[in-house]
Amino acid sequence: MNPKYFIGPMSKNIVDAIIEFCNETNNQIGLIPSRRQVEGDGGYVNNWTTEQFSEYTKMKLVLKRDHAGPGQGYNDDDGYKSLEEDCKFFNTIHIDPWKKYPKYEEGLQWTIDMITFCYNLNRSITYEIGTEEAIRRFDSTELDMLLNDLHVKLEEDIFNQIKYLVIQSGTSLKGNTNTGEYDKTRLLDMVKIAKSWNLISKEHNGDYIPVELIKEKMSLGLDSINIAPEFGLIETQTYLNNGIDLDKFWKICYDSKRWEKWVSSKFDPFTQKEELIKICGHYILSNPEFQKIKPNIDNLIKSNIKKKLNELFN
Repeated sequence: MNPKYFIGPMSKNIVDAIIEFCNETNNQIGLIPSRRQVEGDGGYVNNWTTEQFSEYTKMKLVLKRDHAGPGQGYNDDDGYKSLEEDCKFFNTIHIDPWKKYPKYEEGLQWTIDMITFCYNLNRSITYEIGTEEAIRRFDSTELDMLLNDLHVKLEEDIFNQIKYLVIQSGTSLKGNTNTGEYDKTRLLDMVKIAKSWNLISKEHNGDYIPVELIKEKMSLGLDSINIAPEFGLIETQTYLNNGIDLDKFWKICYDSKRWEKWVSSKFDPFTQKEELIKICGHYILSNPEFQKIKPNIDNLIKSNIKKKLNELFN
């Protein structure tokens, strides 16, 4: 299965809505948990461990670890302990050392080492390589060079397990806005590279851009795209529209500090309370304090999530 859309499992409601949608429509969707969302010792999404998340979803959806690698979890680790669990439970692993090792030769070697490590644990795992431009920008020549180098330095059977290539055409997130500038020529060049290597092209950060633009990119050859925070915002906005205690919601979000990396130095958390909640709300949905103030509107939330999914597939 090669889904067009990969969705971040920002909450249990989002996961449940996607499962229901796929069962109702026979469409395919992949889930792309980050290490902070779902991890071997539990993440912020429903406190799921990797194993628990897999048991809940695997028979129904394609599971792909998003951004596996050093420094991608809560701790500044090498990522290998997390990979051991990932190799037991995920269909595909996105190997991404580029956040910590943006220099080409270092990132290349970490990619080689991590793919080889995973292959030795589970030969059926497939891989996604490259990263989004907010982490490390690639140009077309360098992306092709990365594939050439991996082809030379990996054993053929291991290289053939690479199935997805992250392409970059101008997407980047800040707050609840996509701040990227779409570059059609770059999209075409990178899609061409993916096809020349018989790989599935995949773009990250497909949030907060018109559905028409996503479909245009796919008409030009893009195979798949990731969308994550936008679905979290749908759930958060539904709470805001249905009588939740704004001050208590804000306080839980503010105390979590999860909003800090998404805002500029000019952002005032005390006068922009609702904006802070919209940025941060999805991070705290499993917080026991939030559970005390949460209205009983799960069905409405799932309905709103399905509306967005219908827009993408229609």
